[in-house]
Amino acid sequence: MAASAAASLTGASASDLLRSSTTGFSGVPLRTLGRARLALKTRDFAVSCKLRKVKKHEYPWPDNPDPNVKGGVLSHLSPFKPLREKPKPVTLEFEKPLLDLQKKIIDVRKMANETGLDFSDQILLLESKYQQALKDLYTHLTPIQRVNIARHPNRPTFLDHIFNITEKFMELHGDREGYDDPAIVAGIGTIDGRRYMFIGHQKGRNTKENIQRNFGMPTPHGYRKALRLMEYADHHGFPIVTFIDTPGAYADLKSEELGQGEAIAHNLRSMFGLKVPVVSIVIGEGGSGGALAIGCANKLLMLENAVFYVASPEACAAILWKSAKAAPKAAEKLKITATELCKLEIADGVIPEPLGGAHADSAWTSQQIKNAINESMDELSKLSIEELLKHRHDKFRKIGGFQEGIPIDPKRKFSMKKKDIPIPKKISDAEIEAEIQNLKQQISEAKGSYAELPKLDLGDMIKKLNREIDHEYFEAAKAIGLADRFSKLREEVTKANSQNQSIDPLLKDKIEKLEAEFDQGLPGAPNYGKLQKKLDMLKELSKVKHLIETNREAVKLKQEAMTIFDDVLNNPRIKENYETLKGEIESIGASSPSDLDDELKKRIVEFRKEVGLQLANALKSAGLVISVREKPRENSDESSSSEYESKIEELNKDIEKEIESSVNSSDIKSKIEALNLEIAKAGDTPDADSKNRIAALVQQIKQSLVETVDSSSLKDKYENLVSKVSTENGSLKKAEPTGDNPTNDELKVEVSTNNSLS
Repeated sequence: MAASAAASLTGASASDLLRSSTTGFSGVPLRTLGRARLALKTRDFAVSCKLRKVKKHEYPWPDNPDPNVKGGVLSHLSPFKPLREKPKPVTLEFEKPLLDLQKKIIDVRKMANETGLDFSDQILLLESKYQQALKDLYTHLTPIQRVNIARHPNRPTFLDHIFNITEKFMELHGDREGYDDPAIVAGIGTIDGRRYMFIGHQKGRNTKENIQRNFGMPTPHGYRKALRLMEYADHHGFPIVTFIDTPGAYADLKSEELGQGEAIAHNLRSMFGLKVPVVSIVIGEGGSGGALAIGCANKLLMLENAVFYVASPEACAAILWKSAKAAPKAAEKLKITATELCKLEIADGVIPEPLGGAHADSAWTSQQIKNAINESMDELSKLSIEELLKHRHDKFRKIGGFQEGIPIDPKRKFSMKKKDIPIPKKISDAEIEAEIQNLKQQISEAKGSYAELPKLDLGDMIKKLNREIDHEYFEAAKAIGLADRFSKLREEVTKANSQNQSIDPLLKDKIEKLEAEFDQGLPGAPNYGKLQKKLDMLKELSKVKHLIETNREAVKLKQEAMTIFDDVLNNPRIKENYETLKGEIESIGASSPSDLDDELKKRIVEFRKEVGLQLANALKSAGLVISVREKPRENSDESSSSEYESKIEELNKDIEKEIESSVNSSDIKSKIEALNLEIAKAGDTPDADSKNRIAALVQQIKQSLVETVDSSSLKDKYENLVSKVSTENGSLKKAEPTGDNPTNDELKVEVSTNNSLS
């Protein structure tokens, strides 16, 4: 039986055996059976099978590829395609206050559509409020808020930017060791006809892609792929552009077994030897060595809301404060934002983002990245290979370094130990009053001689009072509820000053409104009485200090004048003439002016004129101006003199009032405010540009005051006064001026001098 069966199988092919069966089915292909159940029955057993329909593999290459597609026909090979569904909007925690305005705008538009009424003005007003609120929010972001924006689910990824900025892009795969890490993408692309090697971390745009891309955390295979393509670019002379967007390298057991640390270290070492320009751009978060493995570049640029750190804020908070809730504090201390890293010279530039973050307008953000790449490559392409390598080496060697003998910038100097900074002791009101009473007693004992008062004690007391008044103002602002608004406004003004910008009219209007609101609410503050009392004390002390300084200045000027006077009298020629006249007077035995003859009187008058002229010239050359008036003669008209003086004083008062009203005008007031800001910004050591700006503003203010005074009725009063003096002087006899009736020039000098002093 077995022999006959074996004989029947002899010579049969495999296909013949498959086409026959013991049940009589022959020549029926299995495929034609489809999903039908096939049962092959024998005497001892039965076989059954069910065919499953296999899903067709979706190749990226379409059946009819468009040859004119952006990026070239090879872009069809990329599996990165636009999402079929638009990503859902995600609102961060700190953005929730904006939702109310958005809801109002939607409600008003819905109402307009339902009723057919015109609500365009209301919609425009709400939209302007929304834009202003968005601007205020995004111009005062905290470090932890920037971290949240950098991690935003809808933030543009590496490939989003690549397809926006390149004309052609061809992705390259594999580390040539058997694996292609999807968390790192690399390829060759062109920008404005220039070919680059692009390498970057790739996150997913949704949960499915994030799982596929491992949330942008590369394994050692990814870093070895990046290194292979960097060496490829170095061999062919392609500049390299890397995009950093990773929380860090993938730290699982398998990655460690495959040599994660070695792969990163190999990249660090090899990147310093690349002979082509390398530019790195942080587009999201750059975490630790996982970011640095493709970030050893000649230039490191960062998007405005990107972050670059050695440890995430949550990890740092867990280490230092034993709780991830301290992440905001850790983010501030780590200095991980683009602005802070530029100050530390770790980053080389900040690429701006639109309000709302890069996801608000990804095309505009990509265009800014493209411009930054072109500018950086234009600069680096001018360097030779040796200069390029040295530039990259020096960039990293200077980070955190210092040179002996050169003091460290105080802003960058730090210590792990707590510094014993003396905190100013708060002075009680009783102590302040006691010190002021002591100063008043010293003033009374000085009996009007302010030069003898202790200068340092008074200055120290004024400083203490200023500190106390600042504290009282701060407490009043807190009580009124304006402290936070003052803080935000101070940051805006500081930012405008740091960028050498003129004060924005909107910012100026905001300052004036907040100042008016504070002045209005100040009387209702609980500490208003204490504040007013301290202000009165400061006013009194400042007045005394001014008198002391004026008195000392007068004593100093008097001493200088006496020194000049002695020098003039010790002039050999003056001294000789004096001795000659003195000898002649003694020789004739004159005891009164009537005993002198006319010739000697004339010589004495000429001598006095000569001495006065030389003294005036010496005082003028020394920059001193002294008003000298002779004693009035007995027959002079005293009423005329007092009349002139009263009119001059009246004119000066009018000039002071006109100047005060001019200063309060919008034009001159804005210039004075700008001058005050420039002086505060320049500090104690202004540079040449600051001096020039201050001088220009001073000149503009002077010119405005002169124009205001000239255009007013003061000019007519002045002309009338000069005309009256000229008329009365012309009616007098030709004689030496008595000093009581001033001449035109004297009057002009006196009025202008008082005006300038005012």
